[in-house]
Amino acid sequence: MHVIEARHIDKYFRKPVEFHVLKDISFRIDKGEFATIMGKSGCGKSTLLYILSTMDTDYDGELYLNEELVTGQPHQELSRVRNKHIGFVFQFHYLLSEFSVLENVMLPAKKLGEKSTAEIEHDAMAKLNMLNIGQLAGKRASRISGGEKQRVAIARALINNPSILMGDEPTGNLDSYNAENVFQIFKQLKEEVGLSLLVVTHDKDFADRSDRIILMEDGRITA
Repeated sequence: MHVIEARHIDKYFRKPVEFHVLKDISFRIDKGEFATIMGKSGCGKSTLLYILSTMDTDYDGELYLNEELVTGQPHQELSRVRNKHIGFVFQFHYLLSEFSVLENVMLPAKKLGEKSTAEIEHDAMAKLNMLNIGQLAGKRASRISGGEKQRVAIARALINNPSILMGDEPTGNLDSYNAENVFQIFKQLKEEVGLSLLVVTHDKDFADRSDRIILMEDGRITA
């Protein structure tokens, strides 16, 4: 089963002058696959990730999630699909510093609104324990270390049991020890949970250990 599939995606920036940023992008990610996207800065990696995550809808071509066409769906439906099926981990954790770790992890599930608060809290604790940070649940997000914040961000991305976890330079802000921790978490999620992962990275060592590297250059997939 393909979790995500891009068919002939083209993207233009119109300002200040027209620029063809993505050129005929076609590929798919299978269930349980750990893929990375590499390429020089400005080659279109992050732009592609934002389209794949349904955040950017201004493109030509077709995008399928779990083999269903999502291109052209209304924004409200895309927001629901994204929240339910796509977990996102950025270079910066974007935690709400005045909230506790547990509250941060619960937020996307509260937004989705499919479970009771008690169930969401139970799920959030399970995710924190899986990532070995259950002891941080009651701490304010501003009071934990950078490596811990990124783990909390991963737990938050997993709270709705997404079909795919996407990462935009998730280790870009971390030292080598914490970057290795994140890699091992991703590998564990693939092997034990069967989660699909798609990660944009500059870290060649990280990419080399994924199942597949998608190389981009000048808006095209080259390998």
